[in-house]
Amino acid sequence: MTDKCLTCSSCTTAACRFKNEAKYPKFCLTANADNELVQETISIYKEDKVLGKIARVSAEIEGEFYGRLTRVEETIEFIRRMNYKKVGIATCVGLLNESRILAKILTASGIDNYVVGCKTGAVDKTEIGVPNELKLNKGCGHESLCNPILQAKILENENTDFNIVMGLCIGHDTLFIKHSKAPTTVLVVKDRVLGHNPVQALYTANTIYSRFKKELKIC
Repeated sequence: MTDKCLTCSSCTTAACRFKNEAKYPKFCLTANADNELVQETISIYKEDKVLGKIARVSAEIEGEFYGRLTRVEETIEFIRRMNYKKVGIATCVGLLNESRILAKILTASGIDNYVVGCKTGAVDKTEIGVPNELKLNKGCGHESLCNPILQAKILENENTDFNIVMGLCIGHDTLFIKHSKAPTTVLVVKDRVLGHNPVQALYTANTIYSRFKKELKIC
């Protein structure tokens, strides 16, 4: 395999964390980076007030609370430091209970919020070309499609200035993030098999999830 085929996943030093140039591998993306491109990104952080603030606040929270706060607590801290006034929650209806708890925590923290479920609008899946046989109920009556674009539009109408994704399906989360006018973070990633902890499949790729072994050997 040539150096051109190697990326950060091939690195065993992560020397870029502290700019330890002596440990950069030959294929290192930092060592071989286009300096103009690097400086272009730095200019964006410096010149765009919103993006610059997001970058700085994120780094500050990491520096102050690394390994001490849960993701929920980090999210609340981020919302406060960014001075967001209204937070939208785009949730899977299968996680309404979790979103209800999150909404209560946000409210108790003095953060205004608005929750929109994925089935809002109750449009049948056939309306966008999903055949009956590929529905969960195999066409036995109405089955509402997940409508992440509608979720994004509703939250835009509610003038949220920050949105949180709660367990939208793969692809649906993509559509929501693409259409969200407000900056967006993901708090829950859906994985029905692993209790919404998808990284567990990676931790056990060589053991329980033996179906990954063939792919790992190819790598």
